[in-house]
Amino acid sequence: MTEDSKQDSKYKLNLPETSFPMRGDLAKREPAWLKEWQDKKLYERIRKARAGKPKFILHDGPPYANGDIHIGHAVNKILKDIIVKSKTMSGFDAPYVPGWDCHGLPIELVVEKNHGKEIAPAKFRELCRDYAKEQVERQKKDFVRLGVLGDWDNPYLTMDFKTEADIMRALGDIYKNGYLYQGSKPVHWCVDCGSALAEAEVEYEDVNSPAIDVGFKVSGNQPDLNKAFGIEILGDVFAVIWTTTPWTLPANQAVSVHPELDYDLIQTSKGLLILGHDLAQATLTRYGEEDAKTLASCKGAALNGIQLNHPFDKRQVPVICGEHVTTEAGTGLVHTAAAHGNDDWLVMRANFPQEKPRVLIGADGKFFTSDLVELEAIRGLSRQDANKVILGLMQESGALVASARLNHSFPHCWRHKTPLMQLATHQWFIGMNETDASGKSLREYANKAVDETEFFPSWGRARLEAMIKNRPDWCVSRQRNWGVPMPLFVHKETGEPHPKTAELLEQAALLTEQTGVEAWFSLDAAAFLAKHAPENADQYKKVTDTLDVWFDSGSTHAAVLKRRPELKHPAALYLEGSDQHRGWFQSSLLTGCAIDGRAPYEALLTHGFVVDGAGHKMSKSKGNVVAPQKVMDTYGADILRLWVASTDYSGELTISDEILKRVAESYRRIRNTLRFLMANLADFDASKDLLPVDQWLEIDRYALVLTAKLQTEVLADFDRYEFHLAVQKFVGFCSEDLGSFYLDILKDRLYTTGEKSHARRAAQSALYHITQTMMRLMAPILSFTANEIWQTLGLDKDATVFEELWYDLPAHGLSDAQIDDWKNIIEVRALANKAIEEKRGAGEVGSSLQAEISIAADGAAYDSLARMEDALHFVLITSQANLEKQSGSGLTFKVAASKHAKCDRCWHYREDVGASAEHPTICGRCVSNLFGQGEKRTHA
Repeated sequence: MTEDSKQDSKYKLNLPETSFPMRGDLAKREPAWLKEWQDKKLYERIRKARAGKPKFILHDGPPYANGDIHIGHAVNKILKDIIVKSKTMSGFDAPYVPGWDCHGLPIELVVEKNHGKEIAPAKFRELCRDYAKEQVERQKKDFVRLGVLGDWDNPYLTMDFKTEADIMRALGDIYKNGYLYQGSKPVHWCVDCGSALAEAEVEYEDVNSPAIDVGFKVSGNQPDLNKAFGIEILGDVFAVIWTTTPWTLPANQAVSVHPELDYDLIQTSKGLLILGHDLAQATLTRYGEEDAKTLASCKGAALNGIQLNHPFDKRQVPVICGEHVTTEAGTGLVHTAAAHGNDDWLVMRANFPQEKPRVLIGADGKFFTSDLVELEAIRGLSRQDANKVILGLMQESGALVASARLNHSFPHCWRHKTPLMQLATHQWFIGMNETDASGKSLREYANKAVDETEFFPSWGRARLEAMIKNRPDWCVSRQRNWGVPMPLFVHKETGEPHPKTAELLEQAALLTEQTGVEAWFSLDAAAFLAKHAPENADQYKKVTDTLDVWFDSGSTHAAVLKRRPELKHPAALYLEGSDQHRGWFQSSLLTGCAIDGRAPYEALLTHGFVVDGAGHKMSKSKGNVVAPQKVMDTYGADILRLWVASTDYSGELTISDEILKRVAESYRRIRNTLRFLMANLADFDASKDLLPVDQWLEIDRYALVLTAKLQTEVLADFDRYEFHLAVQKFVGFCSEDLGSFYLDILKDRLYTTGEKSHARRAAQSALYHITQTMMRLMAPILSFTANEIWQTLGLDKDATVFEELWYDLPAHGLSDAQIDDWKNIIEVRALANKAIEEKRGAGEVGSSLQAEISIAADGAAYDSLARMEDALHFVLITSQANLEKQSGSGLTFKVAASKHAKCDRCWHYREDVGASAEHPTICGRCVSNLFGQGEKRTHA
């Protein structure tokens, strides 16, 4: 186009024009849009728009109210928001009530650090509550900045008085159903916390421990041993165990064998040893016993009841049978201390129900008991120091058969990162094998609930299934200050719960509704009982334990879903990270089954953890942390949202500066596509200019086919929560179906035909429907940008795209044969472009419009191309296109440079350029489009 013709307004093109900027400048502009949403009370508007529609409830797993949000929090909240928005646009009433977990040790530790430990309990709880409030507000600000829509003015907090009371009531329901009991059994105990820990609070790290083989000498009941092995045995015999925790040996109460495994009596230089047959060879090799000889064998059941001398305490312990004994490691005989292991506790209870665990170590991790007459030297020692003394004593006595060091995985406190111990303490438990009035156990209910739950991705089922199948009873009591109390009264002597426990618990809950947990902590037990249960009131005392914080969050289905009128129980979906199979997913399942006999959710969605570009876990010490706040300040929240949506969350989510730059590039492709659409709709008023589909050109109707296909597939991906596939299709639609095909061809018609011509209005009608569809499809993910499009299009200023439903596309009206024709044309077009590019590379043509192409085709390809008639050159974006029919030779292309002049307006090379003396620089069709009837277009 010449400079003169650019200035000549009578030859002007219908150039695109829009206020939608090429650069989103999201980081600067998004906060203003957020304020608009808040000023409009957008969340309330959406609720009103969906009132009475079917409910879809995604129940928010509460993050802990401590510290700024990290990238994992952002992933979690963005995924939830995408789902809630997509369900809302699908026509559901999908309220989203965010929540926070507010009690527990981490908050206590911060308060202790900031204010010291010497604080009155009531004041301490007040400081904990104040701190949690501050953290909620900090986190809320960042969650809102992510573009997450929800009832942020009315979230649920586990420290809300009403919620605290309802958590108590949930415990009461579980008690009434028969699943709550108290007892002394091993739990994960953290010396630093001074409390029992839940399974979800336990991490596993490698430690280096002493690994020792210890001989328990068979006591004086030699005939029993002779009978077991079927031979007469001469000499001392030792049953050999292997352990990595020598400090637990003072608490030993038995040696366990598997009743069905084989055990050998072996002559060695260390004496006669009893070893498991399957482990004997490996064990003897460790001992360096090359000349050992097996004298006899027997089943483990034959050894049951054999008495052994404890290796350093003056007492005897029995051999007992237990199914927990394996041949994976050790000697096949297991040191059994009911105070220090769940399997040990279970096997001792099965064999000796009345015998209590030998608890010889205190909550501070030090030996305290006066029972250690033979081991006075370990009184007051820690586990580590006691190990050394015990090893020394066994070396002196000859009980130490072998000793080494071993690196192995060991449970650690998630907060303090210190090794835990299994310690039998008096606690309250929810029993997995306890039964309700119907005789059905909690484990049975839980297994059935897992079966009835839908999992995304599907592998989550096997993971949760295995955890429920093998999990021990749930220790729900804690010895903490900041938590929901267990509002129970027990008999001062027997420890049995008060016979009116249910009634008393409800009265305590009513008090808690008024003043929070302090109502229980400050409760005058005597006065309370005198009022509500005066009979024998002086015989009962108040329980001082608090509930495990996993019980708090795990019972929010009862305290929130059932209590808030806008919600519904059970929830349609719970969504959290993959660690929550052992955390919130499981605690919610167990409380749900213990209260209602079913899970509080219909489906579970699991997402992975975020790692850096090299696949490493994020760590401040490594300096590889990507903060969501920084990403939003640099790129904007929509880029972060697009990264979340475009990543397959079923595995690890990888993030880095390079990855974010690629995401930003995808965003620019999407934005520029929508900018082109809107720029070509600047003079289009749908109320007056929208043409019915049957008046469109055929390529416009085929674009409608492609758009409908996109919408169908993307909505299916949304329904399956496979957002990365939806993003791939959406970006592909922008770059391929639109950018490389439809819009590429359409530019000529949009720019050069008459401004209000039928041909141009048909194209704009198609663009209008495409834009409306794309704006809605992108809204759950690119929320800020979609609403910017809404505003740019001049739609209802008081409304937003989030109140809309998916766009109802008109029927395209094409036959299957016509659709197949366009598929053939697209394939031919790709080959034609390749032929033109070859000529361009050789310098024989410039732009594709300078080219004239001749195509020889046969079969379906010829038929499809022939239907284009004189529109074929528009489809191929050449100045001329000729089609010949040939037989059996496929497709051939001939490309040559046009010998005609170039039109200054449309840039086509045409024979009729200059045919009009009045308009010597433009072609005949441009003259017609500008000053005449305009060209007639049918296909493209």
